[in-house]
Amino acid sequence: MTRPDDLVTRLGRWSAGRGPLYLLLAGRIRRLIDEGELQPGSPLPPDRTLAAALAVGRTTVVSAYDLLAQEGKIVRRQGSGTKVSPAPLRPDRPADTTNPLFVHLLDPLDKIVQLTCAAPNAMPTTVTDAYREALSVKITDDIGYHPLGYDGLRSALADRYTSRGLATTPGQILVTTGAQQALALLARLMVAPGDKVVVEAPTYPGALEAFRESTADFIGVPVGDTDGLVRAMRQRPAVVYVIPTHHNPSGAVMSTLARQRLGAMAADLGVRLIEDEVLAELGFDAETPLPIAAHGPAVTIGSLSKVVWGGLRVGWVRAPESVIMQLARLKAVHDLGSNYLGQVAAVSLVSAMDSLRATRVAALRSQHAALCAALREHLPSWEFTPAVGGQSVWIKLPHGDAVSFAQLALRQGVAVLPGGSLDVTGGGNDHLRIPFMEPPDVLVGAVARLARAWNDYVPGAPSASLTTLVV
Repeated sequence: MTRPDDLVTRLGRWSAGRGPLYLLLAGRIRRLIDEGELQPGSPLPPDRTLAAALAVGRTTVVSAYDLLAQEGKIVRRQGSGTKVSPAPLRPDRPADTTNPLFVHLLDPLDKIVQLTCAAPNAMPTTVTDAYREALSVKITDDIGYHPLGYDGLRSALADRYTSRGLATTPGQILVTTGAQQALALLARLMVAPGDKVVVEAPTYPGALEAFRESTADFIGVPVGDTDGLVRAMRQRPAVVYVIPTHHNPSGAVMSTLARQRLGAMAADLGVRLIEDEVLAELGFDAETPLPIAAHGPAVTIGSLSKVVWGGLRVGWVRAPESVIMQLARLKAVHDLGSNYLGQVAAVSLVSAMDSLRATRVAALRSQHAALCAALREHLPSWEFTPAVGGQSVWIKLPHGDAVSFAQLALRQGVAVLPGGSLDVTGGGNDHLRIPFMEPPDVLVGAVARLARAWNDYVPGAPSASLTTLVV
């Protein structure tokens, strides 16, 4: 049977439209069937179960199912439940991701405050200036295909690591199309079907999706449990993936002692350790901790997406040259090399990283203060620890589950990311990740909407309304 939470995720922002809820729900399920995401013969959740997950009345689900049954899209039989019609609608194809983070990116809607993807939502003028400078560079005798990356950018990134106290050569750098491609390439190189991959619980959902593409078998370790990570490393997994600085989503910062211990264990056991440093430069304090790679043979991932702008799609891997060459061969097959002009522009951005970081952190600090103040005022029962950097806070709900609450929040015009999608151990269902990337006034307004949704939220007693708020 299709799990209720999986179906809710696939449904995306189904209720953020005009008209009765049952028509909106039926329309979205119809689309999933027609596009092959719900395969012929797939069992669907019972009426009451799906209604509870969607925070709607049972009548809404019954009416939607009945309409789809009349259209021949589904079959409902007493004793055998509800299933997608067995008649094949189109050839089978691989299922798309069900992760809410990617669903929100693939299915955007107007008039919704997006608190799902934690990334800067405006391109700074420095990017325009950097591209203008890049356009003045005369390029001759160069087809622009460089799987390893533009030499000038590789040198700039190597210099940046060296200045931080981690001696690095350009040969240890591979430029990628964002950090997400870096994760995908590493998963492809290092993980075979069924291999064990150790991750923190919770962790960045994009990493989980990359490892799932390689059909990894996850071992989840609670964030901050260094002893647990060490025990898991002794099982000789294919990969250990950690976010040591301003952890996504908890905001935790790993101690120097823990970094030294993990680096030493990776060396002793020959375990591949991947550290995600995409958020490392976003500390409210001026000091950026040394990467784990300074203490052992870790592979480090970085990106300009958070300090500058995600639309640049400039990321990188720092690793031993032998690993870099293996990754470059994979990347050559995927795309022949990342955007050349963007890499030329990125050289000046990396050189100006300190000033860019200061500007970004100043904005984040202000936005974080506004979010925390609004949460304390409007939602005092929600538990969270203020961040010391990064881009989001990890919030524990006092009762209920985040998936069903997210449905009510969406009807108030706010899209939030339920914590269960970030935790391979099955935990996090009572948590939300809320980023502080929007201007303070937008964040304050979003929290007020969330408070209205929370006032209406009663776990296990969904709304019986058949109409939705027009947003």
